[in-house]
Parts: sequence; structure tokens; C-alpha cells
Amino acid sequence: MRSNRGGRAWLWGGLLLGCTAAPAGPAEGPSTGATHSTIPSSSEDPTVEPTRGTATTTLPSTTSAGDGSAGATDSTDSVSSAGSTGSTGSTGSTSSTSSTSGDDGLGMLSGQCGLVDAAELRALEPFTYHNAIDFQRVGFDYDQLTPGGQAVFDAGNLGGSSLHSEVIAFEVLARCEGASLLATEGEIQYIDDMGTKTDLRVAIDGLAVGVSVTRAVGFPPDDPYTEAQAADLLTGKLEDILASTANAAPSDAWIKQILHVIAYADMHAQSIFAAYAALPAEITADTILMVTVTHGDDAFIY
Repeated sequence: MRSNRGGRAWLWGGLLLGCTAAPAGPAEGPSTGATHSTIPSSSEDPTVEPTRGTATTTLPSTTSAGDGSAGATDSTDSVSSAGSTGSTGSTGSTSSTSSTSGDDGLGMLSGQCGLVDAAELRALEPFTYHNAIDFQRVGFDYDQLTPGGQAVFDAGNLGGSSLHSEVIAFEVLARCEGASLLATEGEIQYIDDMGTKTDLRVAIDGLAVGVSVTRAVGFPPDDPYTEAQAADLLTGKLEDILASTANAAPSDAWIKQILHVIAYADMHAQSIFAAYAALPAEITADTILMVTVTHGDDAFIY
């Protein structure tokens, strides 16, 4: 298990879920070490463990990143039933503090949680969210996954070593945003089966959503993670999101996509947000950016 990277404190306690959501916008520049620091937070129509205490985490909101292009709007994006966050999202530059209780599962969640709903999903602008998951000494435990997370793991992926990060991305969305699994990577239907694809299709607040997952980590992992590295990662993934959205078959269309970045340390998240704020609107479009920093015994992801 990695020690507290750069002095990050353990997030002892239960699911830490008092948070503020806001549209995407500028963030602080990258730090030069893996230090624990607060990062600014940051949406027509498919309808589809250890003892825990208590604690709270509040993250400042960001400003809007500007208007983006709309995602897929085919009516097939709707689903008949889906999990509900039970919270009110925001399509403006600020929002009131929201919290949700979430569900127990693998790892302890903290940060922005329970804030993605139909308002953000239908909005034409992008939003960003920042949260964290602490595996403590547990590491990966299949039995602690949600049924959807187990289904993602069992299905595998179409290549590469990203399966565990896709599983954790789904777990965060399921426990924070009430997401339910509609299709795993190999089950999503496309116009061109050889074209660009995404990782998951889920339902949030009754709407079908595509989910693309990536990891923000360098080599060696504890080396500084620069804004330039983050920009390269984001640009490639956001361009792929636009391509996979255009390639989705009408029967499997979604209202928009979430780019879910699994970050090795707070330093990596800082660089991701700083790089994202400098990207042009035609790249960010209306894609939601969610960054989840991992803590504790997370070697299985990287």
C-alpha cells in the first residue's frame, strides 16, 4: 500500500458527501508534488469494510467554461428507469450546497457527490466535479462492489489494462449519482463497429449517459504530473468522446458523456483541472468532467 502521498491525510469516516457543484471553469495551476490540496469543483434527450465515522468536505465552486455544443439528442437517449441522485444540480455559475448519504461499498467516498442530475445532463455547457475514494488497506475486493460494478468486472473490456479503473468509475457513479448499468463496453451498439467507442453506458436520473474512463498517472507515479501531460490526456479523450457519440447506434444513443478521470494523487487532479480550463470549447463541448482521486491501497488501478 502506498503511504500518504505528499502528506495527504487519511479520510477517516463514513461517506463524506457534502458538496457544491458548478459549471466547468478555471482551476489552480499544477503543483510540483503530490500534496493534498483543495481543488475547485466544477451538463437533449435519452431517458433510461472498516469502521466509518463522520466528516465533511466542502470544495469551492468554479466559473463557467463557456458554451459548448450539445450532445446526442435522439429520443432513444431516454430510459424507462434509472437511479436518482435525490439532489438538485445547477446549470448556472453557482449552486447551493448539496449532500447525499450514498451507499456503503468498496472504499470511502468524499468530495462532490450526488450532484449530477437531469439539469446538468440536459444543459449545453460542461460541468466539472471533484471527489475522492479511499481504499485504506482493503485494496480491491470484488465482494464489496455493487452488482453493476461486478457486471463491469465480469464482462471485461476490449483490451488494455484499464478494467479496474472502469469498475471504480462505475462504482463512484453508482454510489454518488445513483447510476445504473445499461451496457458494458462490449455491449454498446455502434454505427461503425470499427469506429471510436466509449467504455460504459449508464442511466442517471432517467437519462442514458456515455462514460469514458481514463487514468491520470505518470511514470514513476510520484513524479510531478504536469499541465502539459494533463492537456494531452484530456484532448485525446475528449476528441474520442465526440467521435464515439457520433458513432453510437440510435438504439444506444446517450444525452451526453462523462469523462471520468481516475487520478493518482491530488497533484494530478490539479493539473487536470488547470489544463481543462485552457481547452477550447469545441473540445470540451458539453462533456461532464469528473475527477476522482484515489487514496490508500490503490495499486490495483495503476
